[in-house]
Amino acid sequence: MQTPAPPYPTAPGYPLTFRVDYPDKPLNRLTTAFRFLWIIPIGVIAGLLGSGTISQHGSGYAWQWAVGGLLFLPLVLMMLFRQKYPRWWFDWNLELTRFLARVWVYGALLRDEYPSTDEEQAVHLDFSYPDAKQLNRGLPLIKWFLAIPHWVVLFFLWIGAVVCVVIAWFAILFTGNYPRSLFDYVVGVQRWSLRVSAYAVLLITDRYPPFSLSE
Repeated sequence: MQTPAPPYPTAPGYPLTFRVDYPDKPLNRLTTAFRFLWIIPIGVIAGLLGSGTISQHGSGYAWQWAVGGLLFLPLVLMMLFRQKYPRWWFDWNLELTRFLARVWVYGALLRDEYPSTDEEQAVHLDFSYPDAKQLNRGLPLIKWFLAIPHWVVLFFLWIGAVVCVVIAWFAILFTGNYPRSLFDYVVGVQRWSLRVSAYAVLLITDRYPPFSLSE
């Protein structure tokens, strides 16, 4: 068998991609200092969507079939019994994930733009509509369990990410810049988390997430 000549082909990237543009100008020190206040309005909207709770005539109804507002349990059942991933369910999960990512980026001080409910801005998150016929129909029942090693690692990585955001807060106040190494680490942790979510919650792929912060 002949060895392929350089450059060697690379393995295809993970089905979910996530990238945040590094700021090309100094960040706003005032909005950074009071980010915990500025984020409240959009944070309330994200909380209402992410909580999976609605109210009607003063009565609350819990979406027991949702995970952070994402359609989950009906999707598991649909894939198990019908091997289908309804397109409008996919579109909801994609757009909600993008919106929550923009709010998270703003809260983590990575960008100054106030999160839009519909525009991409500087936060690039995407995953493709899956062919449900190509997915293992029973695997969604145990993906949460298979993802446990990731949850454990991410617990410690997120502690580090919180520390990085605190350090970045002081750095922005004094210099106007988010240290690039901290920026890449925080984005990498979120990317890792989103890939695990793509596997265990969004159910768009059977490919096990890599233990990696990189793209």
